[in-house]
Amino acid sequence: MKEEIIFLDRDGVINRNPAAKYVTCLEEFKFIPGAIKAIGRLSAAGYKIFVISNQQGVGKGLYTRKTLDEITQWMLRRIERGGGKIAGVYYCTHTELENCPCRKPKTGLIKKAMGGAEKDLKETFFIGDTERDIKTGQGAGCKTILVLCGKTRDSSMEGWGVRPDYIFKDLKKAVDFVLTQQLSITKKNRIKK
Repeated sequence: MKEEIIFLDRDGVINRNPAAKYVTCLEEFKFIPGAIKAIGRLSAAGYKIFVISNQQGVGKGLYTRKTLDEITQWMLRRIERGGGKIAGVYYCTHTELENCPCRKPKTGLIKKAMGGAEKDLKETFFIGDTERDIKTGQGAGCKTILVLCGKTRDSSMEGWGVRPDYIFKDLKKAVDFVLTQQLSITKKNRIKK
């Protein structure tokens, strides 16, 4: 059976974007309503879920790697309590000026998540809330979903150099769609046999 993989950005997809530019402490991390349940549904459907996120606030000295790790562990515990399982969380903590190969929109974090192995990701979804996320997903060969609950608030995308494959209000609606797609592919495969 083919392994189902999905990539999620963090800020603006799983948790609300903070009023300031970064989540610098645990108190600033607020789950978007429905996100925990949506991740639980993906896990129950057999998806291997990876979080792929730029966190240059560490590189800028706004918060420490230790604080980022504490926020991540708390997030993972809450998701697990809600029935979800995250296979891996991959952060780029470098600043934009450092031009790191793992900083989105480059695909280094996806390559790390895949253990460096070349994988055909054309049936894999990358869900994010920015143009950078869509570029990352497309660069890795994924289908892309833009959610409008983060930095991007409408579907105009004026001035963007890319277009997502799909647009949904939030992670819950995106997961509804992904699971419907999976169900229809499974039915087609049963018919072929």
